[in-house]
Amino acid sequence: MEQQIYKGKLIQFHPLKIAKKEQLTKNTFSLEFEIPGNLKENFKFEAGQFVSIKFIAHGEEVINDYSMTSAPYEKKICLGIKVNSPSGATSELFKNYNVGDELMVGEPSGRFTLVSKPSEFRTIVAFAAGIGITPVLSHFKNILHTEPRTRLFLFFGNKSSEEVIYREQLDNLARMHGERLQIFYFFSKEKTADQFFYGRLDEKKLNLIINQILHLDDTDEESTIWDAVDEVLICGKGEMIKSLANACYHHGIPKKNIHFELFEEYNDDIYPVEKEFPLIENVEVKFKILGKEYETHLPDNREKILQQLLIQNFPVPYSCKSGICGSCECYLEEGEVELLENEYLTEKEEAQGKILACMSIVKSKKIKLNFDLS
Repeated sequence: MEQQIYKGKLIQFHPLKIAKKEQLTKNTFSLEFEIPGNLKENFKFEAGQFVSIKFIAHGEEVINDYSMTSAPYEKKICLGIKVNSPSGATSELFKNYNVGDELMVGEPSGRFTLVSKPSEFRTIVAFAAGIGITPVLSHFKNILHTEPRTRLFLFFGNKSSEEVIYREQLDNLARMHGERLQIFYFFSKEKTADQFFYGRLDEKKLNLIINQILHLDDTDEESTIWDAVDEVLICGKGEMIKSLANACYHHGIPKKNIHFELFEEYNDDIYPVEKEFPLIENVEVKFKILGKEYETHLPDNREKILQQLLIQNFPVPYSCKSGICGSCECYLEEGEVELLENEYLTEKEEAQGKILACMSIVKSKKIKLNFDLS
């Protein structure tokens, strides 16, 4: 076991052996890890979570996060991984590590999760693009196993049919649970026999999906399937998430029931900021990161805290800048801020004084933050 500070938080790493490695498509592969008996408790996880992998690439230590495709009941850690470029770190992971090799694996983390409700009748809709299918696959396997009354709809976008990752596994699930699971594939760079399935998953496509697929509800003749949707899962790139999350919200799904996971750095807000704030100039900021104290001034409060600290080149932890990943979570020890909508913090955590720097607007002349959570 090893402990490592990463993204402002303490993560515990453990050496795990690769039990299985498989190339899935030309630029994706899977890894499965052996979990020794003494680490079973450490690697318990919830569907939709990820682990951090520490490895050597191009002579340097790298830490990357990868979502699990396995479900908790399977009691194993399986990852789906995309190689974005031949010269990238993940390409080195694919080339240099094989079955029997050890990697340092962080304990499961992440909040792209759902509360299990095995006794309820639920309808859950998911939108995924490319490698974004990985945590959704974990969710769907888990829900099919633990919630006998829940029905699922998956809308899965890829560039072409040959790039569809986990297609065999998904189709097998659909065959086994045809009465509860329906899967629809969309291709953005491959012509389809039915024009409906050509193009990206976005707001326009959602409108068509609601009107042509999620319209008639056999269980309730007076409403549509979309009317019955309880939770929405979205996983992919930032622009896709922004388009679909806002479209789902405008079509009546409460924001608290729209869950998303980002697969790249994204600097824009998912939902538009609808509030206006009084202008405050020359804001004094004190903050602590990894035991070190910093002081600075912000010219005003027109931009969120994280973005302004990054402009000044402070080593503030972040990944998404959109309130999704939680990397910039910190305690507000002094002063006042407005925490905008985010996908990460719970009401309890907010009551404890936690904020996300990337989603916070200063509302006082002085603030004091502490990024050292542990």
